[in-house]
Amino acid sequence: MSITGSIVTYVILWWIILFLLLPFKIKSQLDDKKIYPGTEPGAPSNPRILKKVFYTTIITSILFTIIFILSYFNVINIRDFLTKL
Repeated sequence: MSITGSIVTYVILWWIILFLLLPFKIKSQLDDKKIYPGTEPGAPSNPRILKKVFYTTIITSILFTIIFILSYFNVINIRDFLTKL
């Protein structure tokens, strides 16, 4: 896997994992009964974005390492797979 391919793979995987983690442990302002003026009652009261970004980076790094090792040792080869289609 080239450096460019590695970066693209990591970034795409990072965004997918982030969007998977975003809805976990969310309480709306309506649930907490603290509705701030000018905001939607269904908006999260504490989205914990930094914590989710941290977990996203950890999970993505682990998954990317597995994908990179499998690609490096030729266990999976995307180019061979695509040429057989």
